[in-house]
Amino acid sequence: MVTHARPAQPPRLTEDEFGVLYRRLRSRSAWAAGDRGALAVLTPAVVLAAAGEVRTGRTVTLAAPVDTLPGPDNPEPAKHRMRGRPEEEPSSGLHFAMDSFSMNVHGDADSHLDALCHVIYEGTLHGGVPRSSVTADGATALSVEEVRDGIVGRGVLLDIPRLRGVPWLEPGDHVSADDLAAAETAQNLRVGQGDLLFVRVGHRRRRAELGPWHAARERAGLHPSALEFLADRKVCVLGGDGNNDTAPSSTEGVDFPVHVLAVHAMGLHLLDYLQFEDLAPVCEAEARWSFLCVVAPLRLPAATGSPVNPIAVL
Repeated sequence: MVTHARPAQPPRLTEDEFGVLYRRLRSRSAWAAGDRGALAVLTPAVVLAAAGEVRTGRTVTLAAPVDTLPGPDNPEPAKHRMRGRPEEEPSSGLHFAMDSFSMNVHGDADSHLDALCHVIYEGTLHGGVPRSSVTADGATALSVEEVRDGIVGRGVLLDIPRLRGVPWLEPGDHVSADDLAAAETAQNLRVGQGDLLFVRVGHRRRRAELGPWHAARERAGLHPSALEFLADRKVCVLGGDGNNDTAPSSTEGVDFPVHVLAVHAMGLHLLDYLQFEDLAPVCEAEARWSFLCVVAPLRLPAATGSPVNPIAVL
């Protein structure tokens, strides 16, 4: 394994510098301004080509178990409640075990997809859709219903801790465009048009080994300038094992600059708080870091996101 020393961290962006970057990425992503955003490039032909990634038929989840315990990164955990008490039912006859769930979709613990209506910036949603389209009853435009047929394509995992020879990136650390390019070289692949790009920072491994922490305050993620790499390659989805954004924010006056650039400017559906600890060892063992990926959000017609269990098919 080729390892690289931790590079110098990219500079913090001023509001003006972020504005220039936002406008540049929005202009470069004008082709993705429709209701499905960057998924416009995920044509049937691209999906068909991605099916060629299947060689062994092995399937691996990219989601973490839904967390029902409170913690510093999960003050509003999902609630799982059994309906009725099966142990009190008569032993004879037919009975059903039933339960219900409720959860905060956009928390800092559970794996989820961000729809294009999730980010409101300067009074609009992606593509200039007015913020008034998000009401107390839900989103009337750009909701998760736009991906009701699923997202299926070539998935690519870039493992940044592997690149740097560490188990994880420490909270506050940034992934740069140079990191992404170096990971490509080290993993002997190239991210291409229509790919679902997954970037591992090791958030889940750190959480498993050291315990949960206040991830809303401190976490590793992408530097905003790294989105230039995604624009160059015309990827259609970005997923991470953290929030994709670094905390504290790398940009003055903008708390979630990667969300603003990816969702609002570029039309990328984001997948936050995935886990790659099952997938990375398989990719390492098979010496391949690309796969067919199937993402199937729930059909929630007016929702801004959905819990999700992406599946890699190798």
